[in-house]
Amino acid sequence: MTAAAPTDKPAARQTTAAQVRQYRGPAILSFGFRPLFLAAGIWAALVMPAWIAAFAGAVTLPGAFPPFDWHVHELLYGYLPAVVGGFLLTAVPNWTGRLPMTGWRLLVLVLLWLAGRIAVLCSASLPPAIVAAVDLAFLAALILAMGREILAGRNSRNLKVLLSVALLFVGNLVFHREATLGPAFSGHGARIGIAAAILLIMMIGGRIVPSFTRNWLMRNHAADGRMPAPLGRLDGASLMIAGVALLSWVVLPQSFVTAVLAFAAAALHLLRLARWAGDRTAAEPLVLILHIGYFFVPLGFALLAVAILWPDLLLPSAALHAWTAGGIGVMTLAVMTRASLGHAGRPLRANAGISLIYLLIVVAALARVAAGLGFAYEPMLHLSAALWTAAFLLFAVIFAPVLCLPRR
Repeated sequence: MTAAAPTDKPAARQTTAAQVRQYRGPAILSFGFRPLFLAAGIWAALVMPAWIAAFAGAVTLPGAFPPFDWHVHELLYGYLPAVVGGFLLTAVPNWTGRLPMTGWRLLVLVLLWLAGRIAVLCSASLPPAIVAAVDLAFLAALILAMGREILAGRNSRNLKVLLSVALLFVGNLVFHREATLGPAFSGHGARIGIAAAILLIMMIGGRIVPSFTRNWLMRNHAADGRMPAPLGRLDGASLMIAGVALLSWVVLPQSFVTAVLAFAAAALHLLRLARWAGDRTAAEPLVLILHIGYFFVPLGFALLAVAILWPDLLLPSAALHAWTAGGIGVMTLAVMTRASLGHAGRPLRANAGISLIYLLIVVAALARVAAGLGFAYEPMLHLSAALWTAAFLLFAVIFAPVLCLPRR
């Protein structure tokens, strides 16, 4: 038998998927969503009862932030960046075809996030500039790393998502500055962060909600009925009007112009949501929860407009918590559960435990909005906090094995 003839052709380049499968380190460091989703879930479950205890005077937090400031900061600039980071570290490789961040590099990023939580919690014994620098390091590193990947992968159209993350960085910086001067929980820093979060939900939700709905309907032989409408002019108009409304709210939170823009944004996004055929997804909570989470976006705009024009009817916190407890809380849990199942090789179905997570977080959001509407403020506040804590504890318990064990 003659030997195989030599060839001058280089060996075929391995696919990204093949290179990912060759990773041999700890499973939890094999993809960004694994450590950051788990950390986010645990942190969200710890922050809420700690804040309620501090609010009631039962404990004294060791930080320089007053309890309200710490509560707002740690859910907006602690919990949310971890979820956003986990999503981007998983999504950007899909967008660009480049390798995900794994191993020690991912561990360094997670430790930066953890250092920020410790610095803020112990800020009473640290200079404010050091606290801010440590806390901002995670978002800065995430923006630089993901920006490099997007540009290297020639995927510049997704830079607009990264711009919203940059707004989170700016909002966090402003929040730290305002916290040195007085209460910051209702200042520009908090409003910038909430606006950035809603922008992310509108942009990313506008992709994944109709896409996942269409995929589920196709898999379940329901393609002969109404399907989600494709992206069109309405989507662009709704994003533009909502973006202007959020900008107006950040700068002029009590302006009549802000109220008018908020009403317009609410109407457009309700229409946008109605075009995604969410009414046909009741049989699968994993898909339905995406529509419910997005619903809190127009609800927040509508409540904001009412709070500005008729302040005697409701507290501004009703609108803010429609966006935070509802839009952010519900949507992030919806994304974390689905992404964790899909990327870990688990069936894309919501079992009883996952369905209970969704029920707990939705009722928690509705209870917090009800408190802002003036219905039994303190009982609703405590009910919301208890259900929020239970939802994230259950997420941590159910998904810890999914996130820590190798992909099936």
